[in-house]
Amino acid sequence: SLQHQSWTDDLPLCQMCGVGTAPNCVYGPDGKGTQSHPNEDGHLRFRGDDGCFLYGVFNGYDGSRVANFASQCLTAELLLGQLNSGHTDNDVRRILTQAFDVVEKSYFETIDDALAEKANLSNYLLPHNENVPFHQLSPQSQKVMERLKELEQEVSGGATVAVALILNNKLYIANVGTNRVLLCKSSSDGQNQVLQIGRPHSTDNEDELQRLAALGLDSARIRQAGQIAGQSSTRRLGDYRVKFNYNEIDLLSAAKSKPVVAEPEIHGGQSLEGVTGFLLLMSEGLINALESAHGPEQANQEIVAMVAAELAQQTSLEAVAQSVVDRVKRLHHDVFVSGRQRATYCSRHEDMTLLIRTLNYPLADAALTPTQGGRVCPVSVPYLNSQSTSKTSVTLSLVMPSQSTLTNGTNTASTLEEGTPTPGSQSPTATLQSTNTQTQSSSSSSGDGSLFRQRGSQAAQPDETGRVPPYVDFSQFYRLWGSDHGDGQSMQGGLGPQ
Repeated sequence: SLQHQSWTDDLPLCQMCGVGTAPNCVYGPDGKGTQSHPNEDGHLRFRGDDGCFLYGVFNGYDGSRVANFASQCLTAELLLGQLNSGHTDNDVRRILTQAFDVVEKSYFETIDDALAEKANLSNYLLPHNENVPFHQLSPQSQKVMERLKELEQEVSGGATVAVALILNNKLYIANVGTNRVLLCKSSSDGQNQVLQIGRPHSTDNEDELQRLAALGLDSARIRQAGQIAGQSSTRRLGDYRVKFNYNEIDLLSAAKSKPVVAEPEIHGGQSLEGVTGFLLLMSEGLINALESAHGPEQANQEIVAMVAAELAQQTSLEAVAQSVVDRVKRLHHDVFVSGRQRATYCSRHEDMTLLIRTLNYPLADAALTPTQGGRVCPVSVPYLNSQSTSKTSVTLSLVMPSQSTLTNGTNTASTLEEGTPTPGSQSPTATLQSTNTQTQSSSSSSGDGSLFRQRGSQAAQPDETGRVPPYVDFSQFYRLWGSDHGDGQSMQGGLGPQ
């Protein structure tokens, strides 16, 4: 019944965001991938009343039940009249915290009957039957075992959640688990500041380890284990095993109270007044795939560069988000088949979800080309060196619309500010600055932008055959080639421009 039940059918979807997804994949020796389980991620993207917007990414595991339930219930707890423009920051934070608490309790209420039946059937089986092979059990005991497996599948699973709420033009982030939220702010001088909001609740988060140590657990042992009941998250929704039976889990058995919780860490409200850029919500599977392929050092900068590149080329946010996810998937696969140093980290990836919400940020205008006045914005894109694991930054000149506007309802923002450079002038070098609660670093593009230098505005027009005269002179290349080979045949042999 949950598959058909929805409390939010009448809420309008937000048109200022796009979502891209890819299912999990396990690579074989031939490089071909197969899906090991149905997609367990989820997301939400609604526009409420009173200028309220709600977005979320859910990373499900051991089934999609918790992710699906939470995406519906959380929306119902936040967008059906609970929030309004008169609420203060403290009010919003309180409402968000209460919503997560209600979702957790409501989910466990839905599986109460199944848990009770599971406990009853477990008591029915005599202890000495636990290690007896299935085919040696009595027919009645076999039926009980089969039913227990069904119930276990029904009640198992959990989800980590990253939620973004925009109210009164302020941004609030509520996070439970290991998903990631990035806010990219673009300035008029060509710089992009990348802010990671919050840290993942994982077994290497010092604050989380201190919280668990205060409950009587061995934090060093938890860090070394790297996982709690199969997951790296220390906060999650659902997962009855670690919520109700944690005393039976060796790693958690000494806890004085429930160690794995669903309480969100809330950031905000952060004013979005005058902000131009975009907000990214990513499931753990997406960021892990990118970090597995290229290392964790520049993952935030890389994903932002990919999004900026696609925003400059695509006319649909859905296409932007899907293109970025597809690119990460391709990078991950290419590293695996390359056999390079990081190939061992890329034998598989989990479900991937990316949600992009633009903030007064222009999409590409397909009618504009670089020679027609399009705005050229260089973006620093790190690439993996084939000889090592180090990265280099290559300046890519990306065409942005020069005069179009982004309009949604009453929200209209100009896409070209005073003094924006034209293709005829030198474009500023874009700088990606990564900031989170722990560290701050920057990555600057280098070079003069000549890799994809634009042709001048006086470029020749196609003739009647649809061709244009050559506009790249290779004569110097041929002269150098001829001098290196010393045969003097570069212009007359097989390498000339004929």
